[in-house]
Amino acid sequence: MAKSNAPKHVYLVDGSGYIFRAFHALPPLTRADGTPVNAVLGFTSMLMKLLADTDADHIAVIFDASRESFRNKIYADYKAHRPDPPPELIPQFALIREATQAFNMPAIEMRGFEADDLIATYARHAVEGGAEVTIVSSDKDLMQLIRPGIRMFDPMKNKSIGPVEVEEKFGVPPDKVVEVQALAGDSTDNVPGVPGIGVKTAAELIKTYGDVDTLLKRAGEIKQPKRRESLQQNAELARISRELVKLKDDVAVEAPLGDFARREPDRDTLLAFLKANQFRTVIARVESGGFKVSAGTTASVTVTDTGRAVTATVVVSSPASAAVDRSGYELVQSLDALDRWITRAHAVGFVAFDTETTSLDSMRAELVGISLATAPGAACYIPVGHRAAGGQGNFDLGDGNGNAVARDAPPQIPLKDAVARLKPLLEDPGILKIGQNIKYDMEIMARLGVRIAPHDDTMLISYVLEGALHGHGMDELSELHLQHTPIKFSDVAGSGKTQITFDQVPLDKAKDYSAEDADVTLRLHQVLKPRLCAERLVTMYETVERPLVPIVADMELAGIKVDRAQLNKLSKDFSDRLAELEIQIHKLAGHEFNIGSPKQLGEVLFDEMGLQGGKKGKTGAYATGADVLEDLAAQGHDLPARVMDWRQIAKLKSTYADALVEQINPQTGRVHTSFALAATSTGRLSSTDPNLQNIPVRTEEGRKIRRAFVAEPGHKLLSVDYSQIELRLAAHVAEVEPLKQAFREGTDIHALTASQVFGVPVKGMDPMVRRRAKAINFGIIYGISPFGLAQQLGIPQGEAKAYIEAYFARYPGIRDYMDRMKKRAREMGYVTTLFGRRCHLPGIKDINPARRSFMERAAINAPLQGTAADIIKRAMIRIPGALAANKLKARMLLQVHDELLFEVPEQELEATSSVVKKVMEGAPLPALELSVPLVAETGSADNWAEAH
Repeated sequence: MAKSNAPKHVYLVDGSGYIFRAFHALPPLTRADGTPVNAVLGFTSMLMKLLADTDADHIAVIFDASRESFRNKIYADYKAHRPDPPPELIPQFALIREATQAFNMPAIEMRGFEADDLIATYARHAVEGGAEVTIVSSDKDLMQLIRPGIRMFDPMKNKSIGPVEVEEKFGVPPDKVVEVQALAGDSTDNVPGVPGIGVKTAAELIKTYGDVDTLLKRAGEIKQPKRRESLQQNAELARISRELVKLKDDVAVEAPLGDFARREPDRDTLLAFLKANQFRTVIARVESGGFKVSAGTTASVTVTDTGRAVTATVVVSSPASAAVDRSGYELVQSLDALDRWITRAHAVGFVAFDTETTSLDSMRAELVGISLATAPGAACYIPVGHRAAGGQGNFDLGDGNGNAVARDAPPQIPLKDAVARLKPLLEDPGILKIGQNIKYDMEIMARLGVRIAPHDDTMLISYVLEGALHGHGMDELSELHLQHTPIKFSDVAGSGKTQITFDQVPLDKAKDYSAEDADVTLRLHQVLKPRLCAERLVTMYETVERPLVPIVADMELAGIKVDRAQLNKLSKDFSDRLAELEIQIHKLAGHEFNIGSPKQLGEVLFDEMGLQGGKKGKTGAYATGADVLEDLAAQGHDLPARVMDWRQIAKLKSTYADALVEQINPQTGRVHTSFALAATSTGRLSSTDPNLQNIPVRTEEGRKIRRAFVAEPGHKLLSVDYSQIELRLAAHVAEVEPLKQAFREGTDIHALTASQVFGVPVKGMDPMVRRRAKAINFGIIYGISPFGLAQQLGIPQGEAKAYIEAYFARYPGIRDYMDRMKKRAREMGYVTTLFGRRCHLPGIKDINPARRSFMERAAINAPLQGTAADIIKRAMIRIPGALAANKLKARMLLQVHDELLFEVPEQELEATSSVVKKVMEGAPLPALELSVPLVAETGSADNWAEAH
C-alpha cells in the first residue's frame, strides 16, 4: 500500500512576527557593503533551530504582503497610527524572504490579506484534513485560533501556548478572545474598541453575557453608569472592532497545503545565501554537517498580486545546482502564450533574457527569436523570424501589421507584435533583466526601439569575481559552475561551409538551444550573484561594471565616421611603399624570397647571411618574431630593420586601410567597433572588429590611419586624455612625496626624475638625459628589468642596473610598493586596484622562472593600470548624464585606454570640453581621494589624429 503524502503535522510560521522579534533580539549588524542584516541573521538562526527541532512534515512561512488589507475598507484608520518600520529594518524584508527560500521553504503572502488570515485559512484546511497544526508565533491575535488540533509555539521562549495560556492572558477561552478584543480594542493596530473598557473588564462582561451582541442588547442592565453609557454610545464601534480582530479563515489561497511538504535545504543554495550575507558562524555549522542539507529538491512559491489584477503561480522546479531538464521548455507561438510568460516575469520580478539572430555583428544582425526564463527549468523560446530550413527568404508583405513574413515560415508571432508585447516588460524598472553578455542583446533591441533596463550580466559578475582565471562565456561558466554542457551552436546550425543561419534552424531545435541559454543564464545568476557580497565585490560590480554596459552599447551603436576615399588612397600608398621595401629587402638578401614566410626569412637571416642569435623551434624553422628582429636591428643589420618596416605597413594596409572600408556599415555609413567588457586581467576594455585601440600613434603611417577617422559635417572630434595617469597613481600608492609634489605643482615629472636620479639641474637639461628618466619612470611601473631597460635605451646592462638602483635609492617608496605587491600576489593569488577590483595572477608561484617573473611584473603594474581603467570607466558612466544636464548633444564614440573620443557640434565644443574635463578629473570621487591631481588634456579637430 502506497504511503500517504497527506499532512500529519503542519507548521505555519508567522514570518512577520519573526522579523520584528529577530530585529529587536540582536544588536545592529551590517555586511561589508553597509546593508543591515541583524534581523536576517536572527531570522536565519531561528529557522535553523526550528527545522532542527520540529517533527513537522509540512511547513511554510507566512508574510504580510503590505500594510493595506480588506480591513482598511471596513475601518479607514485601521493601523493608521502604527509607526513606519525602522529605516535599518526596511532593506532586510526582501533578504528575509530570500532566507526562507534558501531554506527550501515556501514564502507565502497575498495582497489584501494579512499573514494572520492566511494562517487561519491554512490551519482550518489542515485540521479539516486530520492534521495537527502548530502556529509558530507569540502574537496574541492568533490565540483565537487555538482549539483541538491547533496550538501555538513561542520560539523565543521555547514555550507552547494552549487554552490554559490563552485564558491566563485574556481571562476567557480561545473561542471568546475575539469578543474580548472587540471590547478592549488594540491601540497598536488602532482598533477602537469601547472607550473605558480594558481586557480585564471585557473578560468579565463576556463571561457574564457570552458575546458582544448579547452584551450590547442588554447594555441597559450594566450598573456602572459610565460603562453602560460607553457601551450604548459605542455599540457600532464594538461591532466594527470585532470585524477587525476576527481572522478570516476562508481566503481563496493560491498555494495548496500540499505544497508545504517539508524539503531539506539545498546545500549550495543555502551556502550561497549565507556567504552573501557573511554569516560565518552559520556557514561553519552547515559546512561541518551541524545542519542537515540535501542535494536539491523541488519547492513552489505562490505570488498573488491583486493590485495589478494578475494572479500567477510560479513553480521553482529546482535549485540552480540541479540538473538541467529541457523537457519543460515551451515554444511560444501565440500572443496569449507570450502574455502568460510576461505575467510570470511580473510575478517573480525578474526574467533571464536572450536573443537569437542571424549574425554576431549586432549592427547588421536580424532578430530571429527571444528566450525567457523565470525559474530554473522554466524557460521558453519565442520565434519571430524563422523560415523553413534551407529557405532563401521568399518574403511577402502581408500580415496586416507591416511585418515581412516568409511564405515558407513556420508558425510564429510577427516580429512587430512580439516586440510591442515585450517592450513594457523589458523597459519596466521594477523587473530585473538577466543576461549573459547582455550588451549584445541591448543593441539588438535598441535597434527595434527597446531600451533594456534594469539589467544584470552574468558574464560581468563572473568577470568581477574571477577575472583572468578563466573565460566568461556561457558554455564555460555552465560547465564550471553547473557541471552542465549546453547545446553547441554547431549542434543545431552545423559548421563550416554547411553552417546555416539561425533563422533556418527548425523550431524544435531552436527552442531547446535558446531556452537552455536563458535557463542556464538564470541558474548562473543564482549561483554567482550572491558571491559578490560574500567576497566584498558588490561595489565594483554595481558602480563600475554594471552601469557601464548601456554606455558602451550606445558607443558601439553610434560608431565613428571614416573617410572612404582617404582610406583607398592610403591603401594605394601602402602598396607602393611595400613594393619599395620589397625591392630593398631583396637587394639586401641578394635574391627574391617570400618576405611573409617566417621559414624563408629565417633561412636568409641565419643560414645565408650568417647573423648571430638564430634559434630553431620544434618545426625546425628559425624564430623570426618581433623580438628577434628587434635584437638584430639593434646590432646594426639593415635587412631585419626593413622587414620590420614591411611587416608594420603590411599590417596597417590589411588591418585598417583595406579592412575598414569593408567594415563601413551600409545603413549608418560608419564603422562600429565592439568593446569586449570581460577580456583583460586589469579591467581595461579591448576593441575588436575592428580593433581601434591598436592603431600605432608614434609612427607617421599610424597617424595617417587616424586621419581617416573624421567628424560629421558641422561637428568636431574631441579627444580627452588622462595625462600620465599611471605615474600619478604610482606616486600616490607608493607615497613618494617628491613625485606627488611635482604633480601638484605641474612640474615636468621626467625632468624632475632625471635631476633627482642623475644629479643634474633641470634647467638646460640634455634631452637625452630626460629621455632616460622617462624610460625609467614608465619602465619601473611595468616592473622593467635591467636587461629590458638596457635594450630600450641601447646601453650596457650594468649601466641600466645602476640607473634602476639609483632610482630606488632616491624613491625607496617605489621599491617598497613593488615588494609589497609581489608578496601580496604570492599570498592571495591576486592584487587589487584602489577600487577593489581583483587582478588575478595564476602563475605567480609557477616553477618556470620566466612565467613567475612575468607575473611578478604584472603584480606591480596591475593595481596601477587597473585603477586607471576603473577611473576612466567611472568617468564614462557619469559623462552622458553630465552632458544631458548641460543640454549638450555630444556623443561618446571611442575609449582607447586613457583617452575618450567624442563627436561634438562645433558650437558646443568649448562647453563640452569643459564638462568632460571636469567629470574625468573628478572621476575617483567620492569613493577615492587621491593625493595627486588627475589632469585630462583636451584637443579637437576634424579628424582623430589632429584632435589627439
